Amino acid sequence: MNINIESEVGVLEGVILHTPGLEVENMTPENAERALYSDILNLSVAQSEYSKFRGVLEKVTNVFQVKNLLEDILLMPSVKNSLINKITDNCIAPEVKNYLLEQPSNKLATMLIEGVAKQKNSLTSYLSDRYFTLEPLHNFFFTRDASSAILQSVLINRMANPVRKRESLIMESIFDFHPKFITKTASPEYSRQFNENISMEGGDILVARKDILIIGTGIRTTSEGIDYLAKKIESRETVRHIIVQQLPESPESFIHLDMVFTFLDKDACMVYEPLILKNNKYKTLHLVVDNSKIISITEEENIPEALAKLGMPIKVHLCGGKQTHNQEREQWHSGANFFAFAPGKIIGYERNVHTLEGLNKNGYSIIPAADIISGKEDVNKHKKLVVAIPGSELSRGGGGARCMTMPIKRKSL
Repeated sequence: MNINIESEVGVLEGVILHTPGLEVENMTPENAERALYSDILNLSVAQSEYSKFRGVLEKVTNVFQVKNLLEDILLMPSVKNSLINKITDNCIAPEVKNYLLEQPSNKLATMLIEGVAKQKNSLTSYLSDRYFTLEPLHNFFFTRDASSAILQSVLINRMANPVRKRESLIMESIFDFHPKFITKTASPEYSRQFNENISMEGGDILVARKDILIIGTGIRTTSEGIDYLAKKIESRETVRHIIVQQLPESPESFIHLDMVFTFLDKDACMVYEPLILKNNKYKTLHLVVDNSKIISITEEENIPEALAKLGMPIKVHLCGGKQTHNQEREQWHSGANFFAFAPGKIIGYERNVHTLEGLNKNGYSIIPAADIISGKEDVNKHKKLVVAIPGSELSRGGGGARCMTMPIKRKSL
């Protein structure tokens, strides 16, 4: 499969997921904050909800699981040795290196995701308040963040919190070595332009059009990260555009751009109105990139206005409807975070009733996920639809349908 992402809404031909496992349950109130959660999730409920989400995608596209892909590449001795060295060095856990090297690929893949418990074989380890030598990857079911497919390349994201670096290392190895995928990877870690302030995450990076990226900058993606990206994007054949949206540092529901802005169709988007459309202190900037250099930066009214100037007019739908308190409540539960598997065909949480009501009034059929999975409803018989997935538990993890997907191939619009 040749990696190719030219838009947010082209017909989806391949997507990578990670079904949440014991790494989610291996969380306590004490380590939740370190794991970037404000609460702990009920794994059985989260898995039940996720099964509906995964089941829908398995009906409409090719689905790859991180764990299966990781098992495959760990069968290659050189990849296994290299990845274990990188992970144990990054996690400062040299004491488990030999133990990991001894494991078969399926068990090792599980350990690299679910964590390795600390051996109580010394006084120091016995007295340690850490339960794990290799911490679980609590956030990995949000597969969007660690890597971003942009056209035919994959950006390996340098995430803001070191606790998530192993996710990027795993995704880098998958794209570099798995025979299913044909692509080139780029990582700021190996760049001549590298500096410690560079960070970026996939939830902040949207491919609007072949020549337009929209990127959020806030607590997860820095201005230095965007400068790096501007240098890396292929722009020798045509001028490229980056629309940058500043994001608040709090509350935590504004963690990424896709929590306040996502595409629904080639000419439609979902927005959190107070931040994206109303007057506030957060700037929208238009960067013009030519030959990997930023040649101009101008301020814009907002993202839709900036897109219109670039010949991409877009209809705006409001997360939570028109009432402020509904907007705030539903944005908190990822009401603006939709994932398109085809133009006008999207997945989102059923709990955000005011958002779904607004879409329904604008011609979108609201279809329960169970009806798609069972075959009762056919997505091809609807011009525009929302597949509504349960999300009472998943949304408490701080993300929605877009956060839980890493698309790798879409048809050109």
